[in-house]
Amino acid sequence: MVRPNQLLQSTREPVPLRDAATVLLLRDGPQGIEVLMTRRSMTASFAPGAYVFPGGGIDAADSAAHSQSTRRSTQNDLHLTQAIAAIRESFEELGVLLAKHGDGSYVNTADIAALDRKAPFAAQCKARGLTLAGSDVFVLAHWVTDRDMPRRFDVPFLVARMPEGQEPVADEAEQFEPEWIRPVDALAKHAAGNFLIIFPTIRTLQRLQHYATVAAVLAACASEKPLWTSCPRAGFLYGREARYMEHESPYGELELVSPDGQIVHHLDWQTDKPVKLLKNLMRLTAPNPGVMTGPGTNSYLVGDASSGYIAIDPGPADVDHVQRLYNAADGNIRLIVCTHSHPDHSPGARPLQALCEAAGKRPLIAGLPSKATARADSTFTPDRLLLNSELLAPVSIGLQGHLTPENGQNSHTLKVIYTPGHAANHLCLVLVEDGLLLSGDHILNGSTTVINPPDGNMNAYLDSLDVLSAACDEHGIAFILPAHGYAIGQAKTAIAQLKAHRLKREAKIIAVMQAMPDGTLDDWVPLAYDDVDERIWPVAKRSLLAHVERIQGS
Repeated sequence: MVRPNQLLQSTREPVPLRDAATVLLLRDGPQGIEVLMTRRSMTASFAPGAYVFPGGGIDAADSAAHSQSTRRSTQNDLHLTQAIAAIRESFEELGVLLAKHGDGSYVNTADIAALDRKAPFAAQCKARGLTLAGSDVFVLAHWVTDRDMPRRFDVPFLVARMPEGQEPVADEAEQFEPEWIRPVDALAKHAAGNFLIIFPTIRTLQRLQHYATVAAVLAACASEKPLWTSCPRAGFLYGREARYMEHESPYGELELVSPDGQIVHHLDWQTDKPVKLLKNLMRLTAPNPGVMTGPGTNSYLVGDASSGYIAIDPGPADVDHVQRLYNAADGNIRLIVCTHSHPDHSPGARPLQALCEAAGKRPLIAGLPSKATARADSTFTPDRLLLNSELLAPVSIGLQGHLTPENGQNSHTLKVIYTPGHAANHLCLVLVEDGLLLSGDHILNGSTTVINPPDGNMNAYLDSLDVLSAACDEHGIAFILPAHGYAIGQAKTAIAQLKAHRLKREAKIIAVMQAMPDGTLDDWVPLAYDDVDERIWPVAKRSLLAHVERIQGS
């Protein structure tokens, strides 16, 4: 894991969590599913003025009321307590009561009118012979309030069908203006600035809008497990706060830079200056965005002013980019490493070396030479051949590439890992002390890398993923720093998901080949990659060939 002394700001303990529960009351409307939402008081301590689902804190009385509620055989005690809390809150705030008479019929408006919404809830229901309908409440999602918030909750988002014969009536204290609304309409009104909703509500509505009926939602929740769990993170994008869930591409970078959730990191892609990720790690993105490069090629500087820097993937031979990379290191570059020889990674190495040499220093260029299978624009011959498992550190690398005494200063050690697949001469680097993997093009954020035979090989690529997964265990790797895109968190999980994605694609290719045994690559691409933009098919065709070679060779 990342050493605390390498973080850019001191950490703080997030506010403790409070247990709560909220419920989405649903009904089938003439144009699709509708959800009941209300506006919070403008003086509320949390999300004032926002439209929300009814809910609130869980108290001891909720867990004590298990005997007064129905429950599913698969519904555990925690979920039942949460369901009872949601039933109580929807009654207190909106006068909606998920409870039944002895004959199994739901209570109606007249029954509810006889109850006091400010008096002890469970006792009133028991006195009137009402049974809470906990078995009719299902877990949809699990949200944990963002770490930067002054008030934080651990809250399941539950779902239940709105009982017939009841009408919501707001308490006019905590909640106002109850409204039945389709998720898509709520999102549109929010986008227009007429319906304030907060991040978890937005994301929940976005997913809810894809269900056609209430029955479909409840069926999806039958497993008793949340359909998703999230504790969002936030950074700045275009000068404004932007929040992200775990599956979204900026999340891992926000976790790396600010593990305690402070909103300090800017996510805008820019090429004019380096982005500090840690005290010993900077990223400078080349101005070469495109279909194959995403926002551009990431060049990294590992080290600090006292140790000097190792420059990784200096990128294309862009004069301005190379100069900015030199300036970011104040010229104190001890070694230049290329993860592989592709034209958006290695051509900047010689110009960067020349800049250093003009100032009286000559860092060697290190890596693996390109193979005979490399394309003409990907030829590369390093000054220094890197060995698999070799350790590199700025202070132990003389400017001619020879080892020098460390004097106890070495704290930025890079381990070389040979990872052919994307290219025959591809390697990755592990920043050992901080558990970081610099993955070159082997692992990208937001897309899968192209495997282009003959220099690319699918068997080698998948085997290299296994090597990197083992390295995660050996070195406690938590984050991946790709050559394109933001940093990636949950490194080992990300690698496993990437391999599963490749094998799933391969299974689809096998099915297409079996259905069209006399087909060509041009015939197979539209079918095997029908979930990919047609404009990407020429590129996808290269990886298709790599899969076909692997399939036919097995």
